[in-house]
Amino acid sequence: MCQLLGMNSFLPASLTLSFTGFAQRGGCTDHHSDGWGMAFFESEGDQPGKGIRCFVDKESASTSQMAQMLRSWPIKSHNVIAHVRKATVGAVNLQNCHPFVRELWGRYWVFAHNGDLKNYAPKLHGSFKPVGSTDSELAFCWLMQELAKSHACAPSVEELSRTLEELVPTIRQHGTFNFLLSNGEALWAHATTKLHYLTRSYPFGEVQLKDEDVKVDLSQLNCVHDKLSVVVTEPLTTNEQWTPFEPNQLMVFVGGELLNR
Repeated sequence: MCQLLGMNSFLPASLTLSFTGFAQRGGCTDHHSDGWGMAFFESEGDQPGKGIRCFVDKESASTSQMAQMLRSWPIKSHNVIAHVRKATVGAVNLQNCHPFVRELWGRYWVFAHNGDLKNYAPKLHGSFKPVGSTDSELAFCWLMQELAKSHACAPSVEELSRTLEELVPTIRQHGTFNFLLSNGEALWAHATTKLHYLTRSYPFGEVQLKDEDVKVDLSQLNCVHDKLSVVVTEPLTTNEQWTPFEPNQLMVFVGGELLNR
């Protein structure tokens, strides 16, 4: 199946280090070579913005020239979602590459999924329709449709989280539903089977990537006020303490840390 990578940060931060290792799982250190993608929410000064930069490619992340560019281009953002694909439903093409993007309440929403959904055919009767042929995009469209039905206008992060907790079981009864979702204000992460997270804050230390022979001293790149959380399918480093999600657990990250609801 696919793999997921997400980041939520207090101050605008770059994901180049994490993506350097993560991209190798797209055909080099792992077999997720059927396309990849990454979406950055634009920052407006030190505040989250509404605009996004979304890059997708049907080539493998380990060989894609676009992925190589992003490994060396430190785009800073408060919220980032990335994905490397192992195709199980839908052909290998651009329209089936994650993350997917939709608009709701005047904001972009970004979604990426890892897993297979069996016999999943929800009724879509609104403006959210899939472009590709994946079960992932279909699930995203249904979530957007039901969120729009549940709230007349943009609710708070806490209200959105409660609504998602009500909606997600309807989908996960059809199979594995690990996903990342963001509207630029928060990062939601749900694990049916496997996700891990960690929060980095001052004092920062040295990290060793798992998928590449790279060590980086984060204290040279971050300041006292930096704080960010990284969510990934499999841990990216060998010398940090990653926390696994519990089965069927939904977490939401705001301001670089887990939101205590």
